[in-house]
Amino acid sequence: MDTILWVASKLFWVFLRPNTLALLLACVGLYVGWRGRRWGRWPMLGGLGYFAVVLLTPLSQWLLLPLEDRFPRPAEPPPQVAGIIVLGGAVDQNLTEARGIPALNGAAERMTEPLALARRYPGARIVFTGGQGSPLHGTVTEADVAKELWTSMGLAPDRVLYETRARNTYENVLLTRQILMPKPGDTWLLVTSAGHMPRAMGIFRQAGWTVTPWPVNYTTGHTWRDWYDAPFGTRLNQTEWAVHEWLGLLAYRIMGRTNAVLPAP
Repeated sequence: MDTILWVASKLFWVFLRPNTLALLLACVGLYVGWRGRRWGRWPMLGGLGYFAVVLLTPLSQWLLLPLEDRFPRPAEPPPQVAGIIVLGGAVDQNLTEARGIPALNGAAERMTEPLALARRYPGARIVFTGGQGSPLHGTVTEADVAKELWTSMGLAPDRVLYETRARNTYENVLLTRQILMPKPGDTWLLVTSAGHMPRAMGIFRQAGWTVTPWPVNYTTGHTWRDWYDAPFGTRLNQTEWAVHEWLGLLAYRIMGRTNAVLPAP
């Protein structure tokens, strides 16, 4: 059942990504209007209207701010931690396989922050969890890329546990918990993008594992300059990422993988 749900979620997102869907609506409306059907103006206006809203308003920021502000870092870093959990999602497996060197995407802070934490907590265990997040990837897993990158940067391979089977955040949590069997009272830091933290924290709680959020990769600010400074293409990507997270939160609540649509700190 988990595999069926995973495949279904990927197919759903291929056809209903906001940017792609808006472009398809605009093209269909334009074609239908060109064929003389007056109703074609409505899908065309809907598609073009989406792009206009993203361009003229800080829609991407409005959607992301509630997610990124939900779980801040602790005011004082823990004096001691048992381990550091790093969720996949920051590497480009296809480019890594094509070019032979580790390739990162816009969430690269997921990969750099653990190195700083490893120095701050020299006795902490480090866990990277990430397998094949897409049916289109080849034979290289996210964990393979992480191992190559971190080893080249001086992080000892025997200090890191690499979980290679997880395909999504739900499996990240379950498989990592099965491997580690965390003890009650131990402090574990969770490193992932700030916008992804609410969904991740909800899954950890539902699994009965208390972790401390350590968000990275912020994409929002609290001033007008922050809201409008990013180029149009970046704001389109941010909007799509935000919609993906909100839909993921809703879907995980419906499936019982979290106990709230928007988990609270």
